[in-house]
Amino acid sequence: MHDRYDAIVLGLGGMGSAAAAHIALRGKRVLGLEQFTPAHDRGSSHGASRIIRQAYFEDPAYVPLLLRAYELWQELERTSDEPLYLRTGGLMVGRMDSALVQGSLRSAREHGLEHELLSATDIARRFPATAPRDNEVAVYEKPAGILFPEACVRAYLKAAGAVGADLRFETPVQKWQASDNGVDVTLTSGERVTGNSLVVCAGAWLPQMAAELALPLRVERNVVHWFQPRSNPELFTPDKLPVYILDRGQRFMLYGFPDVEFAGIKAAFHHSEIFASPEEMKRTVAPDEVDAVRDALAQWLPRGAGQHLASSVCMYTLTPDLHFVIGKHPAHANVIIAGGFSGHGFKFCSVVGETIADLVVEGESFNTIELFSPTRFGALT
Repeated sequence: MHDRYDAIVLGLGGMGSAAAAHIALRGKRVLGLEQFTPAHDRGSSHGASRIIRQAYFEDPAYVPLLLRAYELWQELERTSDEPLYLRTGGLMVGRMDSALVQGSLRSAREHGLEHELLSATDIARRFPATAPRDNEVAVYEKPAGILFPEACVRAYLKAAGAVGADLRFETPVQKWQASDNGVDVTLTSGERVTGNSLVVCAGAWLPQMAAELALPLRVERNVVHWFQPRSNPELFTPDKLPVYILDRGQRFMLYGFPDVEFAGIKAAFHHSEIFASPEEMKRTVAPDEVDAVRDALAQWLPRGAGQHLASSVCMYTLTPDLHFVIGKHPAHANVIIAGGFSGHGFKFCSVVGETIADLVVEGESFNTIELFSPTRFGALT
């Protein structure tokens, strides 16, 4: 065991596993600390599938990061024991004036992304499982698809371990301190470990792990569901049905996935406005939660909203503007904060890991992250 590490990473979920791997792959001595087991289901990096897309309706500023993320996921998959990405294409569906369609078009056009604007007739003809409304259109992009989050986390953990990273699981952290001379981390066991730099990728536990920043974060409960097709299961396979986001002016957008390996059609609302701490998060799912998603799904995929198969609870850690928090701690340049991914971060894990490694090793990132400054909310300066 090393007496002192170059970098200590708190949290080994999607972001932390990627950060640990990217830093270790640059020849640095890394300690990764995770309070749960590898690729666990207690945070925000589980649930079998995540959408990855390029025509980003949230803000065109994300697109360069996404293009780099695709490259890095492909690099990782070449060394992985299991598939990480499945290309299905993606549909962003709504009225022409909807935020989803307009934002997707803006990103696609600003960055010259290949895309198609489909009419309702086009959507129904090309993807016969769907039931678009007459006044709806869709932005369709071919590179969109599915990341398999547990496999992605396992692949990054393997990559980190292969170059010597010390990865410890079921190892909660009690506190940390930083100075110009380095960082000191105390585990709940009482053991103390030291390093030159600290990376805090604590997910929904970021408010506790960086309490002094007083970041205005809220942890939101979100539930995803799987349903068996009611009929015509051949219409719901990844070669026939893309991933999709549906904006019908409802309170929460609906998003979903095709039936991958006959595990069922996954669907969920994006956001819930139900907030709780990670420790108090309700993990059971009520029948009315299932029914609400099934009803919305039936209007979009009439033959898809069949028998309920399973549900899973995950957490979004929201910032007020729904943009990420990535950057140096304002009081400690050797502490990197990465969190507040607001329910749309997993697809960026690969490039966030690279960005964190830049900050740790080079002192600055070659990726553009000004939008994500930890001080933009008036936090400690």
